Amino acid sequence: MKTLRFAIATGFGWLLAGGAQGAPPNAAGPDPRVMQMQVVLDHLGFSPGVVDGKPGASLKRALAGFQQAKGLPATGEMDPRTAAAVGRFGATPPVAEVTLSAADLAGPFVGPIPKREDQQAKLPSLGYSNPLEMLAERYHTTPATLIALNSPDTPMKAGTKIKVPNVATAGRAYPASLPDGYKRTLAGLNVDSSQPQADRLVVDKSDKTLSVYDAAGKLVARFPVTTGSRHDPLPIGRWKVLGASYNPEFHYNPRLFWDARKGDRKATLPPGPNGPVGVVWLDLSRAHYGIHGTPEPQNIGRTESHGCIRLSNWDAARLSLMVKPGTPAIFQP
Repeated sequence: MKTLRFAIATGFGWLLAGGAQGAPPNAAGPDPRVMQMQVVLDHLGFSPGVVDGKPGASLKRALAGFQQAKGLPATGEMDPRTAAAVGRFGATPPVAEVTLSAADLAGPFVGPIPKREDQQAKLPSLGYSNPLEMLAERYHTTPATLIALNSPDTPMKAGTKIKVPNVATAGRAYPASLPDGYKRTLAGLNVDSSQPQADRLVVDKSDKTLSVYDAAGKLVARFPVTTGSRHDPLPIGRWKVLGASYNPEFHYNPRLFWDARKGDRKATLPPGPNGPVGVVWLDLSRAHYGIHGTPEPQNIGRTESHGCIRLSNWDAARLSLMVKPGTPAIFQP
């Protein structure tokens, strides 16, 4: 069996020995100061989305959300008052070193995911393509960022130490009512079991955020989201969360998709983090609409959806611990 290694090919992309494909790395490398800010906000529940050491709109929105929660001017810029409000989390190192285990590399991994739904339906699952993709989601980042943090010659085998964004959490006391498989999903995504409880959700189309408020009206979490498209706009109004489907199958109905190909037929896609709705679906009182994960976290807030509210898998999983049936979901322009 070939040893998998981090490898960068020709400056335009990277390859895993054995032929698996991935995304191009950032030639400049992650900025440790930016990554530390992302890591801190991730721990505090104000998600910057992908933790990659790059500044951007999602990071500014996350920081502005934290500032709003603390009663500070929501500038989206780090300043002395914001740094003081961060408190002990401000000393969190941006990068941690972890040791790969045999279980990390055992899979099963499914290889490249086909584009067509009828082909995806034939797979046993829509699991991770390879170990690098799985590790990237576990540490709330991208394969390219992991490559940038490690030597190109780092072997991916049990016992190897690798550098990752420092987002790991310790809380694993998940509600007993959750399926065991979903508890493993939560642990695999580094989602802490201790989460604030939502009194209402507010999805802001223009800001591309989902905000969580508690019963006292306090902002307690914020996530970057994708919120629809010209063909399937966000349904403005007041809705409710009806319930959750964990590690769900996806029932593809071409009649509901404006961009379906001619000749497409209904298909049931198996569950998995690479499925169209990721690891969790939060059903809404508006028919055919939900809040869910995605197989492409790097595209959150940058591409369009078919009307639903799309988050990274780790943010969607975290949100699933905050809501319950009946939680109001307010969608605003």
